[in-house]
This record gives sequence, C-alpha cells and structure tokens, in this order.
Amino acid sequence: MRKCEGENKLTDWDISRDAPYFGFEIPDAPGKYFYVWLDAPIGYMGSFKNFCGKQGLDFNEYFKPDSTTELYHFIGKDILYFHALFWPAELEHAGYRTPTAIFAHGFLTVDGAKMSKSRGTFITAESYLKTGLNPEWLRYYYAAKLNGTMEDIDLNLEDFVARVNSDLVGKYVNIASRCAGFISKKFDGKLASTDAAWLKPLRDAADNIAAAYDDRDFGRALREIMALADAANVVVNDRKPWELAKQEGKEAELHAACSEAIEAFRLLTLYLKPALPKVAEAVEAFLGIPPMNWSDAGSALPTGHAINAYSHLMTRIDPKQIVALVEANKESLAPTEPAPQKHAEKQEKAVTVAVAQAEVGKDSGPHISIDDFMKIDLRIAKIVEAGHVEGAEKLIRLSLDIGETENGEMRPRQVFAGIKSAYDPAALIGRLTVMVANLAPRKMKFGMSEGMVLAASGDDKNGGLYILSPDSGAQPGMRVK
Repeated sequence: MRKCEGENKLTDWDISRDAPYFGFEIPDAPGKYFYVWLDAPIGYMGSFKNFCGKQGLDFNEYFKPDSTTELYHFIGKDILYFHALFWPAELEHAGYRTPTAIFAHGFLTVDGAKMSKSRGTFITAESYLKTGLNPEWLRYYYAAKLNGTMEDIDLNLEDFVARVNSDLVGKYVNIASRCAGFISKKFDGKLASTDAAWLKPLRDAADNIAAAYDDRDFGRALREIMALADAANVVVNDRKPWELAKQEGKEAELHAACSEAIEAFRLLTLYLKPALPKVAEAVEAFLGIPPMNWSDAGSALPTGHAINAYSHLMTRIDPKQIVALVEANKESLAPTEPAPQKHAEKQEKAVTVAVAQAEVGKDSGPHISIDDFMKIDLRIAKIVEAGHVEGAEKLIRLSLDIGETENGEMRPRQVFAGIKSAYDPAALIGRLTVMVANLAPRKMKFGMSEGMVLAASGDDKNGGLYILSPDSGAQPGMRVK
C-alpha cells in the first residue's frame, strides 16, 4: 500500500513475514510468507464461493462491483484497522465490491476481568452448556448490554442471574403462564377477540423497536420491549384472571382478559425474536402460528384462533448453576498475580484516578449512570402476610405479591426485613411498599430471602425506620423508574 499525500499520510504496509511462519509462501521468494492479515479475509470469500457452488448461487452477484446485495462485516474492535483499511483497499484493487458497512464491537469481560486465554480469565462455551445453562439466557444478556458503539461489556454473573430471572421469567414468560391455562381449561383452547384498545401502543411500538435493532442499539430495543412487558403485566394485574376464574358469571370477562394477554405475549415474542429465536420458535408452536415476521405486529390473532396447551417456556436460573459454572472454570477465573512493577504502576494509577475523582466529586457528590440505575429492578409489592421470626430479634418475615404467578396462582416472594423495632407485623398486612426484585436470593438460617424492601432510617422514637409506601393507584408488580 502506497503513501498518500497530505498531512495524514498512510505508511507502507509490510505484507510479508520471514520464516518460520504459517500460511502461504510468497512465490519466487523463499523464506517469505504472506502476512496472515493479507490472505485471511480472502479466505472469507473463498469459503463463501464454496458455499455458493454447493447451493447453486451466483457468487458474482454478491461480490461484483455494482452488486446491490447488502454485505456487512461484524468484527471486534482490535481488528478494525485491517477490516476498515487494508481489506477494502484489497477489494477495490482486485475489482470487487466493498462492504456495505463494518460493525465493530468492544471486548467482553467476566466479572470485570479481561478475557484472556493466556491469563485464563475466560468461561468456555462448553462449560456453560455442560452446566445446563440456556444459551438464550446469554443471548438476551449480551443483547441487553450491546449498543451501536465499540464499548466493552461485562458478563457480571450476579447481574446475569438477576436480569434473566426478572426480565425473561418475571415479566415476559409470566404473562403467558398466568393466562394460557385458563384458555385451555375453560374455553377449549380458543381465543376471544384480541383487538383491544390497550394493545394499540404495543403494536405501534414496532417501528421504534425495529429502528433500535437497525441501529444495533440492542440494549435500547430490549429496554423498550421490557417497558411494554411491564405495561402488559399491569393490565393483567388489574384484571386478575385468577380471581375471575373463581367467580360465576365472569366467563366472558375472563376469556377477554386472557385472550388479550396472550396477544400481548405474542407481540412481545415477535419483538424479542431477534434476540431469542429458539424461544420464539417454541412460542410459535404453542400459539399454533407460522414463523412470525415483523409485519405481523400490525394484525391481531383472529377470534376463535386455537392455541395449544401451554408448557413452561423458560425456567429461572438456579444460583447453584452459576456456582457450578464458576467451579468448572475455577482455575481459569483465578486472578493472576501481577508483576511487582506492574502492580506498582496500577497502584499509582489507581491513586491518581481516585484523587481526580475526589476533586470532581467534592462539590457535586457521587454519581451513577442511568445504566447503573436501570440494573436495579424496583417493584411495587403488596404485603400479603407478615409474621415474627422465631429466634430473630430484628426480623419480620414478609410474604410479598409483586405480580408473579406460578401455574395460574399468585407466587409470593419471601423477604426477611430488619424492621421489627418499628412495626407490628399484623399492621403491615395489606400495605403496599417498594422492594428490590432482582437482588440475588440469600439463604438464611430462617429460610431463603428473595429480595429487599426499602426503608428510610433516622433516630427518633419510632425506631428510626420507615418503609416506603407508593402513592394511591400503584399496583403490585409495577416497576419503579
């Protein structure tokens, strides 16, 4: 590659390497090999040409200079130099078309540690699968963190469990599991009208979500989808099909509530399909519909449409699975001891950064980003039961309704709260409060605590504790944001 004139000159690119080397030897140049980054991209074309030959496709239609086919490269940011500069130059010189666009992603870290085979800070795909973890969980988690930039993302294992259990199971799958059984048991599996007015915002969201996907801002797309799931759950909570099913004369209302919820679930599945293709395939079989296309958002399932019996589409991540995953990679996840000089450099850099942050923050106080805040899943919770905990001086055992169901019945969360000094358990029953729903479950000697209720504290005669209460109109399961 020759130099360009002007201030921003391109240097010559050395395309040869001396033996010993791997790859292709340069003709008439003994001991000289083509640099791998010269020939490796050509291998992409060779592989695709082989595929075209087997499938009866015209290779030139894809790679001729005037081809109208969209051609994209997805790469890591560390090889952007080769793919965005050298490779297009090779293609141009050889008479082929260049890519429509090149998309570069950042690196992936695990619990804040850089992925590295040499240092062993990595989790293998094989160990993930052998642990019994669902690949769709990981697809969702990565998509929820990706945007159109080259920012690095972190696989935080605690956050991974919380986000999957909260979003996919607690919000999304929860809609179908609450309502599908009633359609099968009471209405012969057939839906009532699903063209309700409250579903219009869900249909209208298709364009915005599609735009986010097109911009590769997958995180924004999934945030919008989960906001729709929150709205759908509020409607289901308000209509309470599990209570309608116990009341005579409410059959039509029950049928409508469950049918509309199934339609909302179908729309959410359509929007999640790019991130969860296998789940979408299972939902299509459950609903008895052909593979969904994006345009299907504009039309509802017809009245009388028959769905199949519902079976669990996704389970919660068991924290024990994460323990097993870490154990399987225990040696690789162990931090390496840095060299003394490197350690000193890191300490010096850390002190410098800390001092700078202290100067910036001494007047304005500490800050977090909106992404940090969005990691906390705050939910409106109704206290359905409350009682003393034998052997615990400060704890009250709370049973909280946050809109989750299991087999059509409300599934309460058990939480142990250190508020006994300020509250009589009997006085708490029926109150609404706010809880952290995606806090990792904690095993205590009294039982499993599945979250945390929020309280303000002070130093007065009331024991200095005040549990938070939402304004009137809030319903169990609503997200605080």
